[in-house]
Amino acid sequence: MTMSLRRTILAASIALLSAGAPHAADIAIPDIPYTKFVLKNGLTVLVHEDHKTPVVAINTWYHVGSKNEKAGKTGFAHLFEHLMFSGSENFDKVYLPAMERIGANNLNGTTNQDRTNYFENVPTSMLDYALFAESDRMGHLLGVLDQKKLDLQRGVVQNEKRQGENQPYGVAYQLLTENTWPAGHPYSWTVIGSMKDLDAASMSDVQEWFKTNYGPNNTTLVIAGDITPEQAREKVEKYYGEIPPGPPLAKHEAWIAKRTGTHRGTVQDRVPQARIYRVWNVPGSSTATEPLLDLGAYVLGGGKTSRLYKRLVYKDQLATTATASNDSSEIAGQFDLTLTARPGADVAKMERGADEELRALMKSGPSAAELEIAKTAILARFTRIVERVGGFGGKSDLLASCTTYTGNPDCYKDYLKAIKAATPAQIKQAMNEWLADGDYVLEVQPFPANLAANGKLDRSKEPALGKPESLNLPPMQKATLSNGLKVVLAERHAAPIVNLSMMVDAGYASDSQDLPGLAGLSLRMLEEGTPTRGALKISEEFESLGANFSSYSNLDGAFVQLNALKATLPKALDVYADVLLHPAYAQNELDRLKKDQLAAIQREKSNPQSMALRVMPALIYGKGHAYALPLTGSGTEAAVARIGRGDLVKYHQTWFKPNNATLLVVGDTTLAEITPLLEKAFGGWKAGDVPKKNVAQVAPPDKPVVYLMDKPGALQSVIYGVQLAPPRNAPDAVQLQVVNNIFGGVFSSRINMNLREDKHWSYGVRSSLPAAVGQRLYLSSSPVQTDKTREALQELVKEYGGIAGARPITADEVVNAQTNETLNLPGSFETAGQLAGAYSAIVQYKLPENYYNTFTQTVLSMTPEQANALAARTIVPGKLTWMVVGDLSKVEAGVRELNLGEVRKIDADGNPVP
Repeated sequence: MTMSLRRTILAASIALLSAGAPHAADIAIPDIPYTKFVLKNGLTVLVHEDHKTPVVAINTWYHVGSKNEKAGKTGFAHLFEHLMFSGSENFDKVYLPAMERIGANNLNGTTNQDRTNYFENVPTSMLDYALFAESDRMGHLLGVLDQKKLDLQRGVVQNEKRQGENQPYGVAYQLLTENTWPAGHPYSWTVIGSMKDLDAASMSDVQEWFKTNYGPNNTTLVIAGDITPEQAREKVEKYYGEIPPGPPLAKHEAWIAKRTGTHRGTVQDRVPQARIYRVWNVPGSSTATEPLLDLGAYVLGGGKTSRLYKRLVYKDQLATTATASNDSSEIAGQFDLTLTARPGADVAKMERGADEELRALMKSGPSAAELEIAKTAILARFTRIVERVGGFGGKSDLLASCTTYTGNPDCYKDYLKAIKAATPAQIKQAMNEWLADGDYVLEVQPFPANLAANGKLDRSKEPALGKPESLNLPPMQKATLSNGLKVVLAERHAAPIVNLSMMVDAGYASDSQDLPGLAGLSLRMLEEGTPTRGALKISEEFESLGANFSSYSNLDGAFVQLNALKATLPKALDVYADVLLHPAYAQNELDRLKKDQLAAIQREKSNPQSMALRVMPALIYGKGHAYALPLTGSGTEAAVARIGRGDLVKYHQTWFKPNNATLLVVGDTTLAEITPLLEKAFGGWKAGDVPKKNVAQVAPPDKPVVYLMDKPGALQSVIYGVQLAPPRNAPDAVQLQVVNNIFGGVFSSRINMNLREDKHWSYGVRSSLPAAVGQRLYLSSSPVQTDKTREALQELVKEYGGIAGARPITADEVVNAQTNETLNLPGSFETAGQLAGAYSAIVQYKLPENYYNTFTQTVLSMTPEQANALAARTIVPGKLTWMVVGDLSKVEAGVRELNLGEVRKIDADGNPVP
């Protein structure tokens, strides 16, 4: 970056801050009240009350991760995470479908270097059931852990490992882990472990691992939501009080393993773009250094205002992404740069440019304006945490993390105080202390195409299930601005956040057949400048206000969104309206983003999943149909190359009209407060005629067809089964969602239980019904290990025939799907963004306004007979289109042997291959 440009940006930032934008010091540090108690067996419990919805989050953190393993026995922590979903002595059922059946959402378990956590949000009426299940797998797991379960989950984990390594740049994680930590360091092996160690894991090994590490004295339990501390204590004593503690455990001390010198590595991967990873070992979490390096990383590579973005992506255009992050773990951390080169760019020059920016920041430290933006961004992120009780990044997660690692549930407050107090000089000092030496650089090069190769609890009876909770969403209040723009407001005052979403009836379906990708590019270009604001100034203004802006398209609509702090909403709204209404579509920005989009297309054509999604619509809808374009919305190389500035201007003038849009507002405001602000911002927007999108009805094919796409060297094959289904607003769309859950929509579905849980050929398979105004795709997606492609496809054929009538849907399956659909509903509306998503669906697909209020009754009234009749008339096994993406040298013959229909080989553009 030239000094003149940098001075211009700095001057703009200082002018912005001096013009009245709030300082980070004005953003309050969030407070998450809690009650803490410890059981006699050592279990640490925190309770947080939040009664906005009838939902309770359960967050269980075991203080054990991969760093507690030993060389030669790696992967145990992650393997055991999976094993704990397999059932326990008094809850002997697969955990995920059992919890789905009671309406749990935000439901999963994860493992990292330092901890294993399990979390779920459940309806308040189901809390006893969930606590029984969680406590049973803590205290009563080993009685039903047999060799079959061990072998099954070992296979699932190994397929998870294959799936990760099959993704672009998947080879990097293992190499970075092995080359940045010294031998014997607790972080010197990957969390998922090695195939050899997983194969060698014995029953006695895993039993001893559990007995050692999963006792209540090594656990933090957080219960947050619709509950009081008194209720929580009673329930926790009941379900957990009898569990004995585990043995005393040794704890790792900090081991930073600071390196000296520069070390390099290279690796080839089947990717279209080169990538540079640069890593330093630094102090970990809850150290004085952590907040300083977090701020330094944000200034260097935290977003569009960062130095790396401005230099490498925006100015020099050598990279499509350039980021920096400070990743803090318990005993050490890593500061890393990730630079993805544009196709054909000089990778060495990109790397040098990044180093120059790093050295410049280390020499001078961040400017006051840069530091203010970084502080505001971090404080705004923590402000948004108070919207959610559970899941990743919710309140229970934050309390559990602080308690597990520091013993102080309020540790985040100390961190944020340090963020607020940090000075440029402190950040400069920290970066020079830790980043001046000791880096490891890994270059991932594209693989050449021609080289393709208390009192005893009676656990004999589970607690009785509760009933579905009633849903009491805030009503949709409506107003219309003077120009005809419809406004829909839902008040939600739990957090000082306001979410706005301008919905324009456009989407990928508004693309012309000769310019696919125009809609998506037009939306991306919105934040790249207006006549009075450049792209970087827009980013700086939003970040200085603690606001998040995004714009995107789906099949039928365009969405321009703003998530703002209530305190800064008026200023943020001014910028939002300018960006939405007055895009400059500057030629230099267009040239840059076209290169980005072309690179994205290349990445899509190297990823097995997106390879199929690009060509599938044209094969199903037929060329010329509005939906017959790549499902990713990125378009084609030829079309994107032809797009000019005039095309963008015409697109915006054609589709962006107030009479073709609805503005959704969700959060901490009222109609009386917001309407004058909206009238001021959007009242001058002029209405006009808008063209109609032609979404014609398409007949199903006469017979099945099998398409094959080659991905040489692929570790897995991805199998798609595709057909058409009625639109999102069809009269029986809710019922079809229930049928789909039975077939492939949830963990406990037929196809997932078959290919993952029974056969363990896959990490997970699923089926889905992507929403559409017209006929929508009904597709199943099954990534399976290469040597089981033929067998897996044969099983899928059998499952399609079964759901269509050969194996009728049972009453139990209907009940399980009904309870899952209805009981997890309340947990889907915690945040302003989630609520906006619900109302967005009602508006976009013209659903009844009482859709969610009547949803539970609609689902519960469904009978097995109705489910089977619907499945029989919707799912058409004899007219399916199949697609297999994989290494055809290994799988083609087996697929052909099945004689499913005419076999057609196609390339990544959908063109026939001889």
